[in-house]
Amino acid sequence: MHIGYINRVLPGLLIPVQEGFLRVMQRVLKIIAVGLMLAGSAQAEDNPVVVELFTSQGCSSCPGADNLLHELAARDDVLALALHVDYWDYIGWKDTFASPQYTARQKAYAKSAGARMIYTPQMIINGKDRVVGTHAVDVVDVIDRHKAMDPYVSLEVSRDGSRLNIRARAIGAPLEDRLTVQLIRYRPQARVDIERGENAGRSINYVNIVTDLETLKQWDTHEPLVIDTDVSGNQPVVILLQHEGYGPVAAVARLR
Repeated sequence: MHIGYINRVLPGLLIPVQEGFLRVMQRVLKIIAVGLMLAGSAQAEDNPVVVELFTSQGCSSCPGADNLLHELAARDDVLALALHVDYWDYIGWKDTFASPQYTARQKAYAKSAGARMIYTPQMIINGKDRVVGTHAVDVVDVIDRHKAMDPYVSLEVSRDGSRLNIRARAIGAPLEDRLTVQLIRYRPQARVDIERGENAGRSINYVNIVTDLETLKQWDTHEPLVIDTDVSGNQPVVILLQHEGYGPVAAVARLR
């Protein structure tokens, strides 16, 4: 399923006919404010809000969400990740970054939420909230809501050469369920010339393209987490602690 809409006024602005002028102006001002927030430089934070964009090079509705991810990726308080799915490959263009693993991840999120369908572009924010990837106002609102939440897991990650050190502990009482410890690597940027399919003739610059996603351990939080493992290459490293069963993100740390 593709998500699309007709919009000739401002990107991300949908105005039902029955809305009053005041409400329309409020939404216009809010969208302008969102643009300023995305353009500004944010203060660095240890536990950024995770935004997973499920996208595809073969989806005509996706370039707007890919552009929004560019802006989110520039923020230090957001960890923006692009996961390219493979279920649009049949319509004329095989996504060069797609993996069935990321399609399976999106399906697992849908199952966890009780949803019966998946689509692109979709953003999953901190493993919990699902937003259409082109709805900038909604995305920023959800990010702000997650930023206001108090942390309940402490996570520290360091790297010495090829050795990666991961330490975590619950803040307060242990959690009732386990946390899935995931290691993610991503490619910061790549431009793709798309020759066929719905985006034929377009040259699109993608950011934070997930290239590897590996589960290291299921952690019950009753004892501190200690993991020492080897990593190679110079791609950024992300450690993601997520409630078991594709639940909310409990903590994340990034080494660029």
